[in-house]
Amino acid sequence: MCGIIAYAGKARAAPILMDGLRSLEYRGYDSAGIAVLRPDGRFQVIKRPGRVSDLAADLEHADLQGTVG
Repeated sequence: MCGIIAYAGKARAAPILMDGLRSLEYRGYDSAGIAVLRPDGRFQVIKRPGRVSDLAADLEHADLQGTVG
């Protein structure tokens, strides 16, 4: 299955994207990831196989400051 979440606004995108992915997790994901636009115009991508909770653990160590993702 596929689920896509997007956000563009003034708040940090990563927490909002993770909330959206958690709401879709029941679909049986075998991998998950997010991409956040950095201030330099490049995307920072964090992805991994497994459940959304596995991705959340990786995000604790990432510095995703962008407001678009």
